[in-house]
Amino acid sequence: MILRCLYSRHGDGRIRQRHLERILESDEPWVAPFVVRLAGEYVVEILEAIHRGLPGLDVPGSAQRRLYGEFISRNPSFFARTERRVVSYWSCYYRWKYPVFGTYPGSALVEAFRSAAAEQGAVLEPRHTPRPLSARDPLGR
Repeated sequence: MILRCLYSRHGDGRIRQRHLERILESDEPWVAPFVVRLAGEYVVEILEAIHRGLPGLDVPGSAQRRLYGEFISRNPSFFARTERRVVSYWSCYYRWKYPVFGTYPGSALVEAFRSAAAEQGAVLEPRHTPRPLSARDPLGR
């Protein structure tokens, strides 16, 4: 698993994604930084793989939600930087495809991480992303 975590930082996005998909199967707490770091990547397929690989992240009280919530609550600056990276890559590379940030795969992932941390009682820095989409305002205004 350690080797897979190291390969998650490879220069080739396909190699990063292949190793990430195996990392996501682990419930070891020390893999969380590697996964959260990859959430700040510009490769949208990696963001989608994280979301698929962490189905428990959206389930209140689940082991995955607790694991990632605890990591983020202990590392709020790391998470804030990840949020900024998600917004930056969306703005630079994907704004044409996802004109509203809330429709970008990274947006849902960041919100899930933020909710997981809040469930653990984390006091995070102010949001570094545009406001999430809501049922009342599907355009995120």
